[in-house]
Amino acid sequence: MQPFFVIRIINHNQFDRFILYNLLCSTMKENQFNKPLVNTVANKAIETIDLANWLPNDQDIVHFDLRPFLYKELILKEAEFRIALQEIDWSIYKKKHVRIYCSNQSIIPIWAFMLVAQYLAPHVSFAAHAMQISEFNNLFLREKINTLDTEYYKNKRVVIKGCSDKNIDIEIYTWLTQKLVPTSRTINYGEACSMVPIFKKSIDD
Repeated sequence: MQPFFVIRIINHNQFDRFILYNLLCSTMKENQFNKPLVNTVANKAIETIDLANWLPNDQDIVHFDLRPFLYKELILKEAEFRIALQEIDWSIYKKKHVRIYCSNQSIIPIWAFMLVAQYLAPHVSFAAHAMQISEFNNLFLREKINTLDTEYYKNKRVVIKGCSDKNIDIEIYTWLTQKLVPTSRTINYGEACSMVPIFKKSIDD
């Protein structure tokens, strides 16, 4: 049922003003409900960092196992090990990300991993000793952060995305935060729609 108004009409001018007032009110209400919703969070030009997206693709990761180079897959003999490494075509690792490890419990001297690393160095994008894939990923992210161009994030609102399906260490998040603090305007953790504030540059900075 439509509302109705009982008015006392004194003159035509007063009645005209009353009609005009009601028309204006109706127009304002209609515009208010038809106004499109604005995502104020999105309009703040937030730069989101998803660390999982920084990790290399699985097909670009090569696993270099020292086990086949051991005598009876147990003992490392230096002379034979050096000869075996010299016979490898290391160019097959060009632009690859190489995880160096040993798949059994043999005691491998540190210099053996160093020797493999020096052969890989001219060819690979990244190489590191890691017994687990998650360990390798975290070492890769640490290197990525070390070489990060922070000028790209200068005076920007940055969100470091959480809840990754990758096993990323807390240390990586703290290291990235330290790297971004000098240049970023703000740093938040989580999602653009639900953020936990971490850092905000003071007005005096």
